[in-house]
Amino acid sequence: MAEATDAGATLRWRSGGIHAAVIGASGGIGQALAGALEARADVCTVFRLGRGFPTDGEGASRLIHLDLEDDESIARAATAVQQQVDELDLVLVASGILQDAASGPPEKSWRALTSDGMAALFRVNTIGPAMIGRYFLPMLSRAHRSAFAVLSARVGSIADNRLGGWHSYRASKAALNMVVKTLSVELARRNPGAICVSLHPGTVDTPLSAPFSRNVAADKLFTPERAARHLLQVIEGLGPEDSGGFFAWDGTPIPF
Repeated sequence: MAEATDAGATLRWRSGGIHAAVIGASGGIGQALAGALEARADVCTVFRLGRGFPTDGEGASRLIHLDLEDDESIARAATAVQQQVDELDLVLVASGILQDAASGPPEKSWRALTSDGMAALFRVNTIGPAMIGRYFLPMLSRAHRSAFAVLSARVGSIADNRLGGWHSYRASKAALNMVVKTLSVELARRNPGAICVSLHPGTVDTPLSAPFSRNVAADKLFTPERAARHLLQVIEGLGPEDSGGFFAWDGTPIPF
């Protein structure tokens, strides 16, 4: 990653090599983000964290088990990272669900709402990233440029909601944006040079979006690798004054 050039970003990336952690790195956008970072000469360490990784990794393993629905798992993962590096420069939370067995497909009407379904999406899309913030934000570097970014979705914008539907997913992502905004306020007091943002990756060709991407134009349906490039470019252009914001894949702000 190049050094930051934004006028508001007074800190530079660590010259000795960036330490990064990608949560949700076992597939989709998370896997592509980890791969893009690992391919860069100025990135020293990339921790891949996710539910699909072994629970008994020890020593210098960069594959670390983390279950967003298990607070103790998140705490253990943070400890495993801290045992290998003193601090992190970049934390990317690329996990999320649109539907599962408990929630069923996205709701087209309020008649489809269930408390169990809504809770299932909030556990992964909102509560899990909030707990990542609890344990990983204190690890961000103070001496160098650092960033904490989570994948949200444009449909989580309250101001941009004109179609309705998808109640649980929209609400969980809107709540995630509020969590990120609130985390950023506290982070600014403790680590003024750090950045904490929500990012919309666009429509990406992954299992999450596959059932709903048939009508997406080919030039608007991104591969995970292209989405990863976009997201890293957006982070490059942000400074501390942007912390707490919500940004699209092309860097444009999205209203809450």
